[in-house]
Amino acid sequence: MAAGRDGDSRSDDNWFDLQHVSVMRGQAEVLHGISLRIARGEHIAVLGPNGCGKSTLLKTLMCECYPLAKAETVCKIFGRERWELTELRRHLGVLSSIQPSEHALHSVGADVVLSGFFSSNGLWPNLHVTSTLRERARLVLEQLEAAHLAAKPLGEMSAGERRRVLMGRALVHDPEVLLLDEPSEALDFAAQVEQRRILSGLARRGTGIFLITHHLPDILPEIERVILMRDGRLVADGPKKDILSDKLLSDVFRVPVRVSERNGVYQLA
Repeated sequence: MAAGRDGDSRSDDNWFDLQHVSVMRGQAEVLHGISLRIARGEHIAVLGPNGCGKSTLLKTLMCECYPLAKAETVCKIFGRERWELTELRRHLGVLSSIQPSEHALHSVGADVVLSGFFSSNGLWPNLHVTSTLRERARLVLEQLEAAHLAAKPLGEMSAGERRRVLMGRALVHDPEVLLLDEPSEALDFAAQVEQRRILSGLARRGTGIFLITHHLPDILPEIERVILMRDGRLVADGPKKDILSDKLLSDVFRVPVRVSERNGVYQLA
């Protein structure tokens, strides 16, 4: 988006406020009249089948996709309709399942984390890295119990190690909200459990969680609000205990579903 308006990003009670938002990808309209408000302090999960528009919704919140210009459309992020992208990225942390670039694969863990300050794919010679930034990266790796990965190239890490370093990259600048796109993709069971433990800790410490998934166990106990999507539309939005029902999930995924819950964790029975 163009240059941001003057004003504090904290001047609004909502992190995100979308009203009547429709989005095109190529020649196809993939989001249809989405209206969604997410208040500060909320932890949200968006659940739906592949191709339902979840990732496009996430890209809209990141200003990578733009709504169709309609009179009734509102798209506010941290209370503002317009942002300079590098400024917006200071408020958002992003962890996606997209494969790192070839350059990033040759970068060591500490440099991958540091690149989060610059929204870059690895560190480049033109970037000025101060001792303060390096210390912050060291502390983040330590907090994620990944200090041993600081000197290890990303391309030599296991999927779980890589995801932990990329999480450090998303968190190093202390964002208000962490956006997660299919966070358990390609992780084995042990790595999934460990990742959820870390995310639960972040949620309890006040980092906002906006999670996109089609795996029920990804929905952390700290997440109380769940949104269901199908065919580019929001079809249900409410408390987790009401939304994660056999009937609603069967309707959304168009297959018979049975849900079980134990200690706040949901899974297919």
